[in-house]
Amino acid sequence: MKIGELSKRTGVSIRSLRYYEEQHLLVPSREDNGYREYSPLAVEQVRTIQFYLSLGLSTAQIASFLHCVIKNEEAFCEEVLPVYREKLEEINEQIRLLQRIQSNLEERIQYIVRERQANQEGEKTHDRT
Repeated sequence: MKIGELSKRTGVSIRSLRYYEEQHLLVPSREDNGYREYSPLAVEQVRTIQFYLSLGLSTAQIASFLHCVIKNEEAFCEEVLPVYREKLEEINEQIRLLQRIQSNLEERIQYIVRERQANQEGEKTHDRT
């Protein structure tokens, strides 16, 4: 199957498919005229790549275990669990960072609201005199 057909079957752009090839996630054969020829299994392979990308994994991380998960069940691929754990720790660190930012923003908002209220009360007191 040609790259255009693979793109239509998977909903993935031709540009992305070429990128996957550059990253060694997809390996088409080449015809005599230089056109890429993808096997029928490429559709499932692209869907698998898309799934792992949706988990936030990089193409390098996916490349480290893709060959195994294409041939076996994910649970039997030793390379997968360390990548998942690393990604989860990365996500947890991002959550902690976002919580600190959230807390700082909440404190700044409270400070600004208090300052404005104090300023308005001061103006009211000044207007009465």
